[in-house]
Amino acid sequence: MLRSRVLGTLAGIATLAVAFSASAEALKIGVTPGPHGQILEKVKPLAAKEGLDLTVLEFSDYVIPNQALAQGDLDVNSFQHQPYLDNQVKDRGYDLVSVAKTVIFPMGVYSKKVKSLDELTSGAKVAVPNDPTNGGRALLLLQAKGLIKVKESAGLKASPLDISDNPKKLQIVELDAAQLPRSLDDVTVAVINTNFAMEAGLDPNKDAIAREASESPYANIIAVRKADKDKPWVAKLVKVYQSDEIKQFILERFKGAVVPAW
Repeated sequence: MLRSRVLGTLAGIATLAVAFSASAEALKIGVTPGPHGQILEKVKPLAAKEGLDLTVLEFSDYVIPNQALAQGDLDVNSFQHQPYLDNQVKDRGYDLVSVAKTVIFPMGVYSKKVKSLDELTSGAKVAVPNDPTNGGRALLLLQAKGLIKVKESAGLKASPLDISDNPKKLQIVELDAAQLPRSLDDVTVAVINTNFAMEAGLDPNKDAIAREASESPYANIIAVRKADKDKPWVAKLVKVYQSDEIKQFILERFKGAVVPAW
């Protein structure tokens, strides 16, 4: 009789598990490797309590996650800042929108050849991302550090052509953002997005010789297709991501290299 009761209880638990699985909202969410992925893995069990079954998929570049979301291969992505999404929507016609802020990654300058920007000599090679928004962001960081001046009219999308003053005649080298850490042997300094720096084993708190101020317009966001923005699962996902538990995880895990934006 006891055995029958145990089997009955186990069967009941299995039935509940199947029922939960069937009722859970299955969502595929695209991220880039590093902090974005780590944060979403922490979000997963909390989301499960809200009836969301998240599958986190990593992409090694900044282009495919929006393409995959627009085509319906993803339900949501979390990897980009607002200016980048705005540029993608404008250039590619994606019907994508931001539904929440996530984190800010203060961009950093890294080098294997100098320990300070003051050591940069005339003609030094400076690598920056080759996409319009992150490239502009890197140039504005160099401007903030007094190395160059950029035309004010260029705004957040400044390119090397918008440099109006370059007293050290720095050679600006544009490379794919994900490849910048590998360029450190070939250039004097590289301006690298924090997620790619950390993925390459660099510590923004120790290895960056200069960093962007945390107060910036480059807050990362959660993006969905416009048709989905008012669906209940979106509100649930945002609620979990912006919870106190996730904020504390970010603060403790990244120690200022990544900061909550909400």
